[in-house]
Amino acid sequence: MKTDPHAESPKGTHPAQSLTKVLGQSDHVKDLVDECAKELASVNATIKDALANRDPLPGVATALKQSQAVERKVHAASEELAVVNRALSGEVRSRDLLDRQFAAAIEQEEGARYAAFHDVLTRLPNRALFSDRLEHALAQAKRHTWGFAVMFVDLDDFKTINDSYGHEVGDAVLQTIARRLKENARGDDTVSRHGGDEFLCLLIQVQDQKTIAIIAEKIIKSIQAPCNISVLEHNISLSVKASIGISIFPTDGTTADSLVKSADEAMYRAKQNKSRYSFA
Repeated sequence: MKTDPHAESPKGTHPAQSLTKVLGQSDHVKDLVDECAKELASVNATIKDALANRDPLPGVATALKQSQAVERKVHAASEELAVVNRALSGEVRSRDLLDRQFAAAIEQEEGARYAAFHDVLTRLPNRALFSDRLEHALAQAKRHTWGFAVMFVDLDDFKTINDSYGHEVGDAVLQTIARRLKENARGDDTVSRHGGDEFLCLLIQVQDQKTIAIIAEKIIKSIQAPCNISVLEHNISLSVKASIGISIFPTDGTTADSLVKSADEAMYRAKQNKSRYSFA
């Protein structure tokens, strides 16, 4: 049966950690064997000297030969342990390198996945991720008869900022607005950059217009707060206004496209009427 080289051991210890522990134990055993070999050598030398200076007792010479044989075996065991320890040490280094390479590959894959579904500038979910979450919300709402809302947020006269101060300032403003939108979202909601100066907000399990209106007013107030931008050694304070269009499932659409389109049309009415927000 094949095993996963990166799977954890039964008690939750990483294989590399287990291997390192085994190596440490093996080194300890080798030290004990070396110590025994030295002691045996010392004892044998003493016995040999004693045999050379006086008549040996019966059986002492034989015991010395046996002890010397044991000494040789202990030395041999020490040498074999040294070989095993070198091999284990190499395995530990190889496993550590493999683990680092595996971790780097996982990190690279996660980075690529994140980049594929998030806007580079604002780091908000992009259209693809928003579309996926909207489809999921539709499926859950139809199954559980929930309601939810889609907000289409457009910054008023944003082109003027780019024309007057440059795209660096414009990008900084977009990042600030994106952060404020995210701060005003609930945990299950999704805030996405639709493109340019347009954002989409998905509000889960909400269909009461009064509640949605309160959320819209809170977002508008947050966006209108001064944006203090520091770009290219210039400190600029800008105030941005927004228009919001709101569609509600299932009243204003039963598909992702129809809900976004209804919210988009409501946003243009809010912009024309200067009402700040409008329901579809």
